[in-house]
Amino acid sequence: MTTTQRADFEAVFPSLAQDLLDHAKKYNLPDNALEWFNNALHVNVPGGKLNRGLSVPDTGLALLQKPLTDEQFKHLSTLGWLTELLQAFFLVSDDIMDSSITRRGQPCWYRHQGVGLIAINDAFMLESGIYVILKKHFRSHPAYIDLVELFHETAWQTELGQLCDLITAPEDHVDLDNFSMEKYMFIVTYKTAYYSFYLPVALALHYLQLATPENLKQTHDILIPLGQYFQVQDDYLDAYGDPAVIGKIGTDIKDNKCSWIINQALQLASAEQRKTLDAAYGRKDDELEAKVKVIYRELNLEKVYQDYEEKVVGEIRTKIGALDESQGLKKGVFEAFLSKIYKRSK
Repeated sequence: MTTTQRADFEAVFPSLAQDLLDHAKKYNLPDNALEWFNNALHVNVPGGKLNRGLSVPDTGLALLQKPLTDEQFKHLSTLGWLTELLQAFFLVSDDIMDSSITRRGQPCWYRHQGVGLIAINDAFMLESGIYVILKKHFRSHPAYIDLVELFHETAWQTELGQLCDLITAPEDHVDLDNFSMEKYMFIVTYKTAYYSFYLPVALALHYLQLATPENLKQTHDILIPLGQYFQVQDDYLDAYGDPAVIGKIGTDIKDNKCSWIINQALQLASAEQRKTLDAAYGRKDDELEAKVKVIYRELNLEKVYQDYEEKVVGEIRTKIGALDESQGLKKGVFEAFLSKIYKRSK
């Protein structure tokens, strides 16, 4: 068995949710507030794709190259659920900042009946829950402080990326002069790559006590470019993917997103095309969106993306191939990530 069964992973969540509720009860939190927190936990933490969470026990399996003991599985899955708590904290907050309507096919948490801006405090509680669980389950682990610091550092990195994203591409003020490939790479590196790719693997390395400076550096040097590629691919699928396959209609053009596609277009556009992009990008208008897509076709951005994909995947494969497995890192950890992403259609 090379991957964790989703159902086995999901079976770990109820006891962790109970740990948090029990901890809250120590302070004599009133019943209605306990019920509220329980609801916030169960609506926002499970239910997504769980890719980040599952990656932690999956990485453990790939590193050890044998089945996990019951204790290892429970601990690695617990760390996986903490990445999902972090993700829930980001998403609840992000949806408020973006005035989003739906998340995972349901109304965003802040749009639930009676929730509103109480969701801000709920987001804080989801994040604080990470440290409650870490203390309960890992306080005697040799890497306890490394785990605590890793979560703090990753939250900080993601918040830096979010800041840059919010001020570079506000939905209500379109200025394509604000965009640049440099800003784009900063946003995707800090907003996505660290917590989605580096964090799960670094957690498993720390837990299994394989987190040498060299192993962490090699992990970083492979997974950060992989995370960048993943987000570029996401931006490409927003413009070119099949909505029936992806499950949603791309909105990056209308939402004034500082995406990889628009940055490529700005680099390649003629003066005439640039004028159209300035007038049409980031507007809530179907006809103007269509004009932007015409320019994307004229610039053959599909081919630009395919060339980028082959180049970056080649570089990542070279790095994986050069790994020294005698130090405890395994190529399979990274090959698994790459195989899930390469040429994906959703």
